[in-house]
Amino acid sequence: MEGCLILDIRMSGVSGLELQQKLNELESILSIIFVTGHGDVPMAVEAMKRGAIEFIQKPFRDQELLDCINVALKNSEQAKIHRDQFELISARLAMLTERESDILNRIVRGHANKVIAIDLNLSQRTVENHRAHILEKMQVRSTTELITSVMSVKT
Repeated sequence: MEGCLILDIRMSGVSGLELQQKLNELESILSIIFVTGHGDVPMAVEAMKRGAIEFIQKPFRDQELLDCINVALKNSEQAKIHRDQFELISARLAMLTERESDILNRIVRGHANKVIAIDLNLSQRTVENHRAHILEKMQVRSTTELITSVMSVKT
């Protein structure tokens, strides 16, 4: 779900910072903007460290809030794209056999087919076949694209 939340530090039932913490625990990608008349520098620092997009003091200009909302929505959209990509690559990685995963890890570490074959006591042709299957299952066209996609989920 894309979007953003506009929270106040003081809300009934739960504080804005507590709600932000709960959302972080749930790995929410919703961007958060704090709007408050009761904030101070330590609160603002805490909110920003936890991932808030902005901490706006009341009173504020409407345009300032609108600008922050636009930034927050763009950030949320990018976070959703990243999360969807992460899930897609993770699902593809889960389809690899144990042998393919082992070979993939060696490819990512920069090992050549010949080295992998020697290490795993396989023929170089067998390693090449596994590499081809890995590229096919991961739906990439090159080793560079493979490594880039794998590294995007490992970081």
